[in-house]
Amino acid sequence: MKKVITYGTFDLFHKGHYNILKRAKEYGDYLIVGVTGENYDIGRGKLSVHDNLATRIENVKNTGLVDEIIVEEYLGQKIGDIIKYDVDSFVIGNDWKGKFDHLSRYCNMIYLERTKGISSTQLREENFNQYNIGIICDIEDDNQIIKESKLVNGFNVKNIYCEDKKILEIFQEKYNVENVFNSYEDMIKKSDIIYVRCSIMKRYNYILQALKAGKHVIYDSPATFKSEEMKELIKLSKENNVILMENIKMVHIYVFNQLLWMTQGGLIGDILSFNCSISKNDESRSNLFYDLSTLSLLPMLKIMGQDYEKADLKVTKDGEEIEFASMNFVYPKGRAVINVGNKIRVGNQLEIIGTEGTIRMKDDWWRSKIFELHKPGTSDVELYNTNFEGNGFKYLIKAMSTMLNNNRIDSMGVFEDESLKIVEILEKINNIESK
Repeated sequence: MKKVITYGTFDLFHKGHYNILKRAKEYGDYLIVGVTGENYDIGRGKLSVHDNLATRIENVKNTGLVDEIIVEEYLGQKIGDIIKYDVDSFVIGNDWKGKFDHLSRYCNMIYLERTKGISSTQLREENFNQYNIGIICDIEDDNQIIKESKLVNGFNVKNIYCEDKKILEIFQEKYNVENVFNSYEDMIKKSDIIYVRCSIMKRYNYILQALKAGKHVIYDSPATFKSEEMKELIKLSKENNVILMENIKMVHIYVFNQLLWMTQGGLIGDILSFNCSISKNDESRSNLFYDLSTLSLLPMLKIMGQDYEKADLKVTKDGEEIEFASMNFVYPKGRAVINVGNKIRVGNQLEIIGTEGTIRMKDDWWRSKIFELHKPGTSDVELYNTNFEGNGFKYLIKAMSTMLNNNRIDSMGVFEDESLKIVEILEKINNIESK
């Protein structure tokens, strides 16, 4: 008996999928189909999948062509499957031609021509809402939103506005955004979502204007370091039923959610200590200190909570610019220490100590793919990780897509009270003298 195997996502099942399966069946007596699992798709950044795994498996099964269905759960699984199921031929569409030639050592490789005129990508474009994103910036970098937004159904950066014409010219040379506007008001009218990527001193007014126009907003965090302004933005987003989302990609990456599960679920016992340090070399961003502080304060608030008994905040300044800050928070049953370096450098690390284990993340921990779990009384280290490409922006946009599809405006990534608490802390830091 000759066995044939093929793989695919089989999203929005269509005639092209059926034809591939039908032709694959002709190369053998027994057809095995690997359907990609949801975690595998998310991990490799394929966020445009609409149908859930159960639906996709059922659609493949209903063709009546398949003898066995398996789930593809990780990168590199194909070789193991070929050996396990004693496969004679691997069949795949010719848009993958050459990508799987290395498998010819294990079985016969066959590339089939795809059905022309139809694809899952085409069906998504025809059947899903389209959202135009406009960027307001005073920096020459897009933070990868242009590339990563294209990986989520219906999202594309179409519009750009920048006060500084020189920065705009450099930005356009790099990204060639479709529409350039001479006024922010005109760009707002042509956009469904505004991404505010500019100095913290300008963010509040730009966000306010977009919310008043009824537009959804993604903004580099924090929006302000004035708590009353933050309250006003939250209130306005609710009144206009629009999304106000912080660009903190960390909370949308799976490894961070694994970490939260372990700490909030008591899997490392009672939390005794939260220690975090962060610095980054980016001279193009005048408000880098506040951006870095946000990245540090958010995990502390999620893990340790907001009910600290005392906050000791000390800063070192060069004129008005903060070079370094040490933040010490005393909780009823633990302590949190955060060091943020701007010009004064610190080593990047995150350590959470519990009564039954210690979690460590190193280097650029806020965008890390991995963390270590150290258990008491043993030298063994457990690794928790996930695969993702890019800087994680696509996961944030995917979260926004879910919110839009479910007609909800409250973010489950960064909660409103967390945003407000961060701004309150930064407001105090901004107002203290150097020590």
